[in-house]
Amino acid sequence: MEKNKASDINEKIEEYRSIITHFTALLEEENEALRKYDMEKVSTLLDKKVQIVSSYRTMAGYFIKNQEILKAATETSKQEIKDISIKLDTLMKENERLLKTKMETSRTVMDSIVRMAKKVSSTSSTSYGSGGTYTPVDNMQNAFAINRTL
Repeated sequence: MEKNKASDINEKIEEYRSIITHFTALLEEENEALRKYDMEKVSTLLDKKVQIVSSYRTMAGYFIKNQEILKAATETSKQEIKDISIKLDTLMKENERLLKTKMETSRTVMDSIVRMAKKVSSTSSTSYGSGGTYTPVDNMQNAFAINRTL
């Protein structure tokens, strides 16, 4: 029975290590794509990222509820989990920073396009304004819809 329990513990720890390793590899790939502004690559990684994050959360929750399993692990296993978790945390922070930068850049570009479109539109055409009349003055209050995809 003890041998079976030790095997189960090692199996769970190995599964956790595998998930963290895959998550780390995915974040390294996504971060590189973000640095290169390769949004097509980032988009292709999204489904995989959602799946890995779900697995990671499930395993993290399992170990939070069953902390005795980690206590029963060997010191080597504990240190390996700690080391790869630190690397994962670093990559997650970098990923957050890169995503925020990309979103802010996209927002700034889109805002510039909208401002320019409003400026050009207000000087060269009339529109149906907020007062219910055709007027170039009200054109600055028109709504613009832009399809934005990260």
